[in-house]
Amino acid sequence: MPIDSTLRAELAAIRTIDMTTFGRTSGLPRRVEIWWFHTEDRFIVTGTPGPRHWLANLRADPRLIVHANGATFEAQAVEITDQAFRERFFRTADPEISWYSTQAELDVLVTQAPMIEVLFP
Repeated sequence: MPIDSTLRAELAAIRTIDMTTFGRTSGLPRRVEIWWFHTEDRFIVTGTPGPRHWLANLRADPRLIVHANGATFEAQAVEITDQAFRERFFRTADPEISWYSTQAELDVLVTQAPMIEVLFP
């Protein structure tokens, strides 16, 4: 399903989605409920520092499916390594994002938190 500006705005208002990745060894679909954020006109999935199966799967196969708003959307994941963006993200005044700063020190979040951008075709 194409993502037009109206649908993009609707998706940006949603915090919790389901995300399907594909197992790095099995290739089988793996679905997880997760938060995402819309910031700087980008859809971002992150988490607290530590290993994540969803990230390991996406490193092996960047295809993913977003389940939101009663629909499914094919997408690609790009891991975010840009330290300046990561710092801006975690320093935001947005209370839903700033929650992460209570989970780890800023420098740990910036350097170690799993983070991807969800790109729609």
